[in-house]
Amino acid sequence: MMGGMGYGWFFWIIIVVIAIWGILQFTNKNQPYNNQTAETPLDILKKRYAKGEITKEQFEEMKRNL
Repeated sequence: MMGGMGYGWFFWIIIVVIAIWGILQFTNKNQPYNNQTAETPLDILKKRYAKGEITKEQFEEMKRNL
């Protein structure tokens, strides 16, 4: 018999996994949450016009207001 130490290696694997997870969480906090660039109001307006949600006149007026 192994005297209670049969699963000791399992304990150390869990410790290593938790340590790696913690390091990754800490290092990811220094990076931006969203790697995509934020849409500008003009980009949103162009998409709305392309989808047909607004007319050309509305698009031009809103564009001037931006």
